[in-house]
Amino acid sequence: MAAIKKRSLVDQVYETLRSEIITLKRPLGSKLNVNELQEELGVSCTPIREAINRLQQEGLVVYENNVGAHILDLEQHDILEIEQLAMTLHGAAIRLAMKHGNREDIVSELEKHLEEYRKAKTVPAEVTAVNRFVGTFYAHCGNRRLDASMISIQGQQLLLRYIYANCLKERGSHAQDFAAMLEAARIGEGEQVCSLLQANTDRQIPVLMDYVQRERMTP
Repeated sequence: MAAIKKRSLVDQVYETLRSEIITLKRPLGSKLNVNELQEELGVSCTPIREAINRLQQEGLVVYENNVGAHILDLEQHDILEIEQLAMTLHGAAIRLAMKHGNREDIVSELEKHLEEYRKAKTVPAEVTAVNRFVGTFYAHCGNRRLDASMISIQGQQLLLRYIYANCLKERGSHAQDFAAMLEAARIGEGEQVCSLLQANTDRQIPVLMDYVQRERMTP
């Protein structure tokens, strides 16, 4: 019988803040005041500071001298840099998975996550399905260092996915794109999967750029 792992207080604070940042419950650029968080979360300053340090390592929180910690405030060049790095890692994971992974297992998991995406009724459900769909290639790429590299920027890309999904009027609007990726994976065309994912990303970037511009114009 598997042992049940208990989450530390630091883990709980970290996961709470991370979720609230990624889902935009805490506005971009807003300050993270340790004293205020102590009162809000009902914990001491130590786990809060450690959680903020972890979020800083992920790039979701920025620390400035004489200012303190605040949530990442996205600019247009940040979007381009995050998506460019993410696509570089995604491409490597896809190519390795299609070369060394079990194709039947990969296809089976992609089918499952595509169905989750199609059935998603909320933004969190849709973003989770997309994350799992792309994550399938990492799970089968056989390179733990590549997986670790993605984890280091996963929070930032999840943030972009939430922003994008919130900008859409309908859920599941990219089902055709992911279905095409599934069919390319089914026949072992890793390069085609990469091209389709890149095209999907390219369609998202203008929407994200517009969002950032609007946010900066809002007083």
